[in-house]
Amino acid sequence: MTVNHSEERKSPTRKHTALPKAQILIEALPWLVRHNGKTVVIKFGGNAMIDEDLKAAFAQDVVFLHHAGLKPVVVHGGGPQISAALDRHGIVSEFKAGLRVTTEDAMDVVRMVLAGQVQRELVGLLNQHGPLAIGLTGEDAHTITAIRHQPEIDGELVDIGRVGEITDIDTGLIDALLADGRIPVVSSIARSQDDGHVYNVNADTAAAALAAALGAETLMVLTDVEGLYEDWPNSDEVISRLTASQLEKLMPELSSGMVPKMEGCLHAVRNGVTNARVIDGRVQHSILLEIFTDEGIGTMVVPDEKTDVPDAQGES
Repeated sequence: MTVNHSEERKSPTRKHTALPKAQILIEALPWLVRHNGKTVVIKFGGNAMIDEDLKAAFAQDVVFLHHAGLKPVVVHGGGPQISAALDRHGIVSEFKAGLRVTTEDAMDVVRMVLAGQVQRELVGLLNQHGPLAIGLTGEDAHTITAIRHQPEIDGELVDIGRVGEITDIDTGLIDALLADGRIPVVSSIARSQDDGHVYNVNADTAAAALAAALGAETLMVLTDVEGLYEDWPNSDEVISRLTASQLEKLMPELSSGMVPKMEGCLHAVRNGVTNARVIDGRVQHSILLEIFTDEGIGTMVVPDEKTDVPDAQGES
């Protein structure tokens, strides 16, 4: 059979159905260049911890960051899992000043759930994509050191048990893991500075402290809201970007659940972290949407001197 090549060349250009994928990749290019080699600390929490599809998407996002040239470090708590385990052990869950009262018996359960359940599951999800993730707690290699935290309630210091206030961060182990191409997964448990105990540390606080100590570019906090609202509950308008000073002025008006998250963001950007972001962990692949798209999602906090940062969430 004879083929008429002249007619073949005149045929219309084929429409490639995959072209939108190429456009998405090209949009990500500036952000890939900007973030290459940078450390990002991600606080894993909220619905993302208990929804199977969200957990799988989170693991994919973190592995994507790794292969895209970033250095992700994951810090996790485990509020829902801890509460369920305490119930099974007949231990009442009690909160004071927004913190879990952690008795000796409760601390045993907290330690078991964080290091033996939540961390292992997350490491397993990440390692479905390759031998990347390694789990550790703040106890390991003295990564997180703390003293007993006593919050002030109605003008008095209150003992809430084995709850820690971070006094020191040693990044040596995490630095070594990152240099070896691993993804550290850190449980928010701290060693005691002085009495040989271990302490339950708020995971938002631990993530912020680690981000600052590591000199991370970004602290990213997954939560169950879209971000920081302009005038909640009167408006559902999300603040896309604000400076540390602007955030500080808003702190007294925040709901109790947002306080440790935004305090963590404030601490991070005032201690060397380029930006801190609160994003909706209920949205699949929210991490990638935040870092690698022009619009981004959630709320970004920047240091006061960075008043010229553009509104695009992907900027840093």
